[in-house]
Amino acid sequence: MATPAENTPEKSSVRWIVLATVIFGTFLGRLDQTVVNLALPKIIGDFNITVTDAAWISTAYILANAVFVPVWGKLGDTAGRKRIYLIGFVGFTIASGLCALAWNLPSMLIFRIIQGFAVSADYPTAMAIIAITFTDAKERAQALGIWSGAFAVAAVFGPLIGGPLIDNFSWRSVFFINIPLGIIGLMLALTFINESVGAKRSAKFDWWGSATLGAALATLVLVLDQGQTWGWMSAASLICYAGTLIFGIWFYIVERRQAEPIVNLDFFKIPTFVFTMLNNFIVFMALMGAIFLVPIFAETFLGYSATQTGYLFIPLAVMMMFAAPMGGRLIGRVKPSYVIFVSTFFSGVGIFMLSYIDPRSGPLDIIIPLCVMAFSLGFGMAQRTNLIAIAVPQNEIGEASAVLALVRNIAGAFGLAVFSTLLINSEGANVLATARNSVLNVVNSQNIQTFIGLIELKAQVASYATVFEVAALVVILGSFTALFITVPRHVLTHEHHVVSEG
Repeated sequence: MATPAENTPEKSSVRWIVLATVIFGTFLGRLDQTVVNLALPKIIGDFNITVTDAAWISTAYILANAVFVPVWGKLGDTAGRKRIYLIGFVGFTIASGLCALAWNLPSMLIFRIIQGFAVSADYPTAMAIIAITFTDAKERAQALGIWSGAFAVAAVFGPLIGGPLIDNFSWRSVFFINIPLGIIGLMLALTFINESVGAKRSAKFDWWGSATLGAALATLVLVLDQGQTWGWMSAASLICYAGTLIFGIWFYIVERRQAEPIVNLDFFKIPTFVFTMLNNFIVFMALMGAIFLVPIFAETFLGYSATQTGYLFIPLAVMMMFAAPMGGRLIGRVKPSYVIFVSTFFSGVGIFMLSYIDPRSGPLDIIIPLCVMAFSLGFGMAQRTNLIAIAVPQNEIGEASAVLALVRNIAGAFGLAVFSTLLINSEGANVLATARNSVLNVVNSQNIQTFIGLIELKAQVASYATVFEVAALVVILGSFTALFITVPRHVLTHEHHVVSEG
């Protein structure tokens, strides 16, 4: 039998194949979320449902994904990361086929919940697999940064891949395509990923903790996703607020009594962990809340098609993938807090540059700010992800990465809720402000209609600028949280030893 020195991934080029394998899985899972949003108009027509009904197709997926990420993270650390990764991959592939065969809205919702449940196994197990495969601190940081960049690439390629599939075949093709791709990913995982578990094994799974956390997350994500439609102070929203608070407190009480809780609350006693999470929350809240407006602006005011809009984001993906390993190479050379501060600050600058776009803007007016933002964000991505991996005991990396995924998901949902509300509210205020400062000298019905249209157009464009300005301010101010991240030198240089079982 081969010795560990002869057979471990860190001693051979296999570790980079492992990275490519988990990137493929992460890319596929995130790509599906983006592509399905493009298919919603066709699904609405086939199922004869309303836009509000169709929104639940995305909501069901998001809810299931958010609720079960912590569960999979804990199971990966205790039952085996490869085992859980494979279960999630198989489940995602099967659920994709079921979604493609859905015959009405209820069946689609059930299958999307299954799909979201399965794909939520990817993030915590993939991050843990990378962390234990790359034991060298610098290589691990680069690998985690490159892997994190797959999220941006998936968001960009969604319209480019999904648009032609939907136009030339049908909406069902965006689900069917996951079957052959899923089989490829499954074969890669079976071949190259080694099994690993944490040093501790839980004798009894924390079902009460999982249930209460799931209920708290479900009500929180639900109100963030649907609050704008319901009304933030509607009865449904108030019930969700109460549910989040009650189940959140219940979860805390339960977890304090568990020997091995679903989420180790002691993580939040680690300053490195807390401030890195806070920085992640601020960044993802503002980025998701502001950047989702760029495609809408391009298609509404610039007349771009969905495919043309997708082209605008290709440089963003390239910049992020290029910057991530560059930032990773600074591990051990520059304090992580400085790298993350610069990364976050200039991401905010990139978002602020978007506030200058208007209906006369050309492609470069959007591409350049996106590239500034993407390069800056990517530059600190490896550092952020690596800090989470080294701040906690190695046998709990899966749990920690699940918390990171959860924070990013909630931050994104929170950002979408806050900034979509800001857009709508500022539009109304801008209409009144613009009208008060506008004068029509020639009065006839045609000129009046044109006058009103121009006021509305200016108000709408100004509203987008307001959102970009506020998001930029949030990110720039949030960049200072990075300066509170302190990492002992021995932690940065410490080489983790992996306990593996085949």
